[in-house]
Amino acid sequence: MKRHLITSAIPYINGVKHLGNLVGSQLPADLFARYQRAKGNEVLFLCATDEHGTPAELAADKASKPITEYCDEMHTLQRELAKGFRLSFDHFGRSSSQQNHRLTQHFAEKLSQRGLIKEITETQVFSNQDQRFLPDRYIEGTCPNCGFEEARGDQCDNCTKQLQPNELLNPRSTVSGSTDLEERETKHLHLRQSLMRKELESWIDSKSNWPILTTSIAKKWLNDGDGLQDRGITRDLNWGIPVKKGKADWPGMEGKVFYVWFDAPIEYIACAEEWVDAGKGEDWHRWWMTDKGADDVIYTQFMGKDNVPFHTLSFPATILGSGEPWKLVDYIKSFNYLNYDGGQFSTSRNRGVFMDQALEILPADYWRWWLFSHAPESSDSEFTWENFQQTVNKDLADVLGNFVSRVTKFCRSKFGEIIPTGGVWSQAEQNLVTEIEKRVTDYEYFMENKEVRKSANELRAIWACGNEYLQLAEPWSTFKSDPDTAAMQIRLSFNLIKMYGILSAPFIPDASDKILKALNLSNLLWPDNIREALDSLPENGCFEVPEVMFRKITDEERETWKEQFSGN
Repeated sequence: MKRHLITSAIPYINGVKHLGNLVGSQLPADLFARYQRAKGNEVLFLCATDEHGTPAELAADKASKPITEYCDEMHTLQRELAKGFRLSFDHFGRSSSQQNHRLTQHFAEKLSQRGLIKEITETQVFSNQDQRFLPDRYIEGTCPNCGFEEARGDQCDNCTKQLQPNELLNPRSTVSGSTDLEERETKHLHLRQSLMRKELESWIDSKSNWPILTTSIAKKWLNDGDGLQDRGITRDLNWGIPVKKGKADWPGMEGKVFYVWFDAPIEYIACAEEWVDAGKGEDWHRWWMTDKGADDVIYTQFMGKDNVPFHTLSFPATILGSGEPWKLVDYIKSFNYLNYDGGQFSTSRNRGVFMDQALEILPADYWRWWLFSHAPESSDSEFTWENFQQTVNKDLADVLGNFVSRVTKFCRSKFGEIIPTGGVWSQAEQNLVTEIEKRVTDYEYFMENKEVRKSANELRAIWACGNEYLQLAEPWSTFKSDPDTAAMQIRLSFNLIKMYGILSAPFIPDASDKILKALNLSNLLWPDNIREALDSLPENGCFEVPEVMFRKITDEERETWKEQFSGN
């Protein structure tokens, strides 16, 4: 039994996330966690809400609520939406937790002791209209490198160049749009990442199995321009983790908080401590400290490509720089962007489908299947209602749902609601088993390697084998002259349904539960021997004909939803 620590990039607190956010981190992490559990491995799957920083303050102000009340409400909402999408977190924590406060201040103390934090007096942008210092991400302007007009003060999302706010052309406040900006002196702490460049580069080079997307972004930040730069880890804000060295005050840092991108990744560790404190686990150290058992843990992170620099450089610099035996990530699965129908998702313009809206119109499995089968792995992908309708109707309704319906209804009409007896396999059945064996092997290979779309394609092909077999065997015709052979064909088909229920659970858990419930089965192990698994259901076992597994999406619904979420 292997031990898998799995974390998803933690969603920001200020609002409901759209489908692109979901497929870029939480959803594929859930797929991998469910698969590893099904294989009998020990899994700790963690996520949390990212609650600090200026965006949270502004969102609370807009909602006319105290920041703590706003974060409480949004954490509850995001937790419930995660449940709605069947995200199987072992714990869904909060970066505002006392555990994260303690650990963040602890890391700052250790980094300071090792000479990896320096105090500097710097100038930062102050907005006279907003009467506040503006964090890098709340300054926009034109990128001096590529000319993109909506570059942020820390990075250009178009060319990914790392920036400083004073490098932007025509800068403006994203809070108010004001261009009445000036630079004022303030004192801050910087993490001396530049001193760790060679160590980080060596560590990244050792990860030869990482996706090209992950390593290319990390190398770009390591080598772009003057190379890896030191990074500010404090801000002039009221909401956040107070700047301290462990439990001691940090002279000169009064009234400041740690930068959200310093404390947010540390929440991965704090979340495990929250998991234990909530009574869900016994020892979080065995997952996170190599001298206490974490040396045999396989740690996988899932995230969108915009989060890669912080998880390949800044967070590892924090972990390595502490000099303590913390567990480092083994594999970072990164994703490109999911776009929406010719453009981008937009909260402000109500453009695109967000998690709460999605669940209001269709069950989670419909969305899970489309998002997995179109995951933006090698390049950006695009959601369109036409493709969504086609995928749901063809894959879920016509292939999987149709097979389950045909087999159970035919059996009920000819044999009753029991698994029939009689008949022996012929060459056709032997050939089917051989094909299923190969495809399940490929499916497991893709799942182990976190290749989401290829896994979905292989699972779809396994479903299709059942319909192809029915077309070849024609049990409805065979029954007229040879009821025993027809009974064998239907019994094998029932065993296929059982296998589909097990293999499909990581992708479409609700449908899997419905299948297994119809066969009066539960808590089934992953099939290690396919040949035995396809002859494992007891003869004369009872079953029920399940309700329609997946209903088809109509053209009228497609057009209604397309207009509803167009942002017009």
